[in-house]
Amino acid sequence: MNSAKAVQESTGMWEARARRRNNVTDKVEFDAELGASFVRYAHMVARRGYVHNTLGNMVIRKSHPDFEHGVAYTKHAEISLEEMSLENIVITDIPTSRLLHGEAMTSVGHNLNREILRLRPDINAVIHVHDDATLAYFGSGAFEEVRILSLDMPFIHGKPPYYLPADMDVESDVGPVRDFIGGTNCVVLLGHGVTTLGRTISEAYHRLNSFTSEVRRNIIAEQIAATRGSRIRYRGQDEIDHMYRFAERVIYPDRAEDVMAED
Repeated sequence: MNSAKAVQESTGMWEARARRRNNVTDKVEFDAELGASFVRYAHMVARRGYVHNTLGNMVIRKSHPDFEHGVAYTKHAEISLEEMSLENIVITDIPTSRLLHGEAMTSVGHNLNREILRLRPDINAVIHVHDDATLAYFGSGAFEEVRILSLDMPFIHGKPPYYLPADMDVESDVGPVRDFIGGTNCVVLLGHGVTTLGRTISEAYHRLNSFTSEVRRNIIAEQIAATRGSRIRYRGQDEIDHMYRFAERVIYPDRAEDVMAED
C-alpha cells in the first residue's frame, strides 16, 4: 500500500472513531492534512534516536477564527512519538489546557509548549526531546554551554540558545518563560532535555537537529583535543553574532549574491 493511501485510510478510521465517541463534544474540526504532517515529523524525530519512551512531544499551531491564539495539535500522554498514529492526536486551547478535540489527556510538558505559543505569535511549532548526547554532555559537569564550531547552528537558529538550570521546572510552572522566550529559539533544560521553536514544524525540526549535532561535534572535538593536546578552534563571539544577524538572509535568501553584505 502506498503511503498516501495508507494516510487516507488511517484518517478515515480516525474520523469514524471520533464520530462514534458520544462522551466528548468536538469544538473544532480535525485537519487531517495537518495531522498527517504531525505524524510524519513525529516519526522522523523518533528515527533520529531522540525518543525512548512516552516522554517528549511536539505541538503545531493552527489558526482558528474562534480562538485568538489558534489551537494546538499535540500527542496525548501514555504513548510515544515513535508509536503514535493519527488517532493519538488531540487538539487543545492554547492559553488553557482545555481539550477541543479528542478525549485523552496531554502530558505536563504541554504546559510549556502552550505557553511558548501564547507568548510567541511568530512561532507555530515546538519540539521537545530528551537527547542522549545533550544529557551526557551537561551531566558530565564539565560544560556550561555548547560552544560553536560550525556555521550551521547560528544560521539555522537565528538566536542563541537559552540554558535553564536543572532546578527550574518550567513545565509545572510556566511563569518564568516570559522572561527569556523572546530572545531564543532553543531552550536547553539542563538535566532534562531540549525544546526548539519554529515558524513551521520543519524549522523547529532543523533547529533541533542543528543543536544536537553541535553537541556531538563539541564532544568529539574535546575528545580529540584531549588525546592530541591541541587547542579547539571554537568560533569567536563577534563571528557568532554576525551569523545570527544575517541568519534570515542566509536560510531564506531573496538574492544569490552579497547575502551577508550590510545594507
